[in-house]
Amino acid sequence: MKKIVIITGANSGIGKAATLKFATEGYHVVMACRNLEISSAVQRDIIETTKNTKVDLMELDVSSFQSIRTFCKAFKANYPRLDILIHNAAYLNHGIKEYQLSPERIELSFATNTFGPFLMTRLLEDHLAKSSDPRILNACTTNIKNFFDPKRKIEFDNLRGELKDTRPYSTYKMYGDSKMGLLMLTFKMAEELKSKGINVNALMINRVKLSKETIQKMNSVWKIFARLQNLTNPLPSSMAENYFHICTSDEFKNVTGQLINHKGEIVKPSTTEVGFTQVKNVFGSSSYPRYATNPQNVEQIWNMSTSLTEENVI
Repeated sequence: MKKIVIITGANSGIGKAATLKFATEGYHVVMACRNLEISSAVQRDIIETTKNTKVDLMELDVSSFQSIRTFCKAFKANYPRLDILIHNAAYLNHGIKEYQLSPERIELSFATNTFGPFLMTRLLEDHLAKSSDPRILNACTTNIKNFFDPKRKIEFDNLRGELKDTRPYSTYKMYGDSKMGLLMLTFKMAEELKSKGINVNALMINRVKLSKETIQKMNSVWKIFARLQNLTNPLPSSMAENYFHICTSDEFKNVTGQLINHKGEIVKPSTTEVGFTQVKNVFGSSSYPRYATNPQNVEQIWNMSTSLTEENVI
């Protein structure tokens, strides 16, 4: 019986490469995508390339709670279980200088990268529990290393745009903050779902080649840097291999509540965040900021995720 895997944002970048990898290996892949027109062409190409007809496409906008609920209801009605859930979709809009809000009026980075995956996981956890080896993987980022700066904090008072008219907006800060929120939810979710046998981990994604479309959105200085980095950055397929290994191998069968780097190593919370060790923290890939394990921070993002996804936000 083919294992069933959901990959969000499966029509481009790492998500597309991961879909190709899982389909090549004979998995039943559900591409969960917002733009069906673009995604349909990708779906056809992957089926033709892999000769695996079990590559399905379902509409999903991860920033919209209503879209997530509709998707999960349809998925549970049409599939007997879920074996692997990969939260790959993310929002980072280079060049945007103004606050963007989701349909539920939540800051768009957090709606897409943090609260959306939280709600989707909660709605699908019972279907995951039907699997003999259920695994969840959250796509994190090296941007969380900005939290080695002791002044860096998540703007919990502004995640619904409360201060959008008075506080300056940075799409890069919101992206990093939202991924830190996702990492903290990974740790807490792993505890919550342990009794159901569901493993929850996060992958700290290193640099990969950016598309021409993404680079075009950047300002002139960052365009130059991005093009130079693309000369040495690996293709998205290299990170897709990480997705596959973490979600299918015996090595990670009993691993949960961990952050894993691009080398397949478990990343540990830093022991020191001053002096030379701090430099090693920032430029290395073996530690993450202690901010992520602060119980108060974890409870704050967990409680906010719970309250926002339970209420009908207008």
